[in-house]
Amino acid sequence: MRYAKLQLLEASAQAEGFGRIREDHRAEIAEDYVELIADLIEARGEARAVDLAERLGVTNATVANTIAKLQRDGLVRTEPYRAIFLTEQGTELARHCKRRHQLVVSFLQAIGVGEATAHRDAEGIEHHVSAETLDAFARFVERRRG
Repeated sequence: MRYAKLQLLEASAQAEGFGRIREDHRAEIAEDYVELIADLIEARGEARAVDLAERLGVTNATVANTIAKLQRDGLVRTEPYRAIFLTEQGTELARHCKRRHQLVVSFLQAIGVGEATAHRDAEGIEHHVSAETLDAFARFVERRRG
């Protein structure tokens, strides 16, 4: 079997793509945390570090370090011996993440992916798609509904 010769992207275009992925990975952690904090507050009335650690599969120390960073970034606030609270900026980011997650889930289900798998896969996809791709997902989902 013969294979076509690989055509590489321009170096600057490839570097831009990898740079975007690195930035996406940095933002992904903050987005996962604020989205989960919002979900816990909605479901249980509070978000505790121990619940975050359990649901994210990380240690309490990892949660403490990440929460400290999210505080510095203005996304959460904490009080001694109290739960974790989202700031206005954190709440808006959580809403944005929830909408994006639901759109990716809807798209995956529209192309035949089962609900559980769609939710699991959306966790990775939602952080790495561009606004253009999300818009295309939304148009596709709307056409399928319409």
